[in-house]
Amino acid sequence: MDQSTAAEFASRWVGPWNSHDVGAVLAHFTDDVVFTSSVAARFLPETGGVFRGQAALRAHWAAALARLPELHFEVLGTCAGVDHLVINYRNHVGDLVCEVLRFDGSLVAEGHGTYLSDDAARASGLLR
Repeated sequence: MDQSTAAEFASRWVGPWNSHDVGAVLAHFTDDVVFTSSVAARFLPETGGVFRGQAALRAHWAAALARLPELHFEVLGTCAGVDHLVINYRNHVGDLVCEVLRFDGSLVAEGHGTYLSDDAARASGLLR
């Protein structure tokens, strides 16, 4: 993946997030995607912070968006690897987040939400 492709993907990714269109966000992911989230690990401890498949991810993200009507991301930059992409962004509460995505072809097969904080739930805006 080159930097141009990485930036283009990040642009297509952030729009649906900012409009809270979970279906459009999920269109970027494989059906059997695996996604980890330290925020989910805190709020849904039974998941261990791991979601397997689009249905599980849809349920989690829809619930999170319902709790965060002000959610908004500002992409600050991207880093491209062979089949990985890191999207660095600032969230609606001003905290820095990196989304680490591994691709299978043109779709994300694995993703990880990472935070510049030991308290990801607070950094996500779910706790104030």
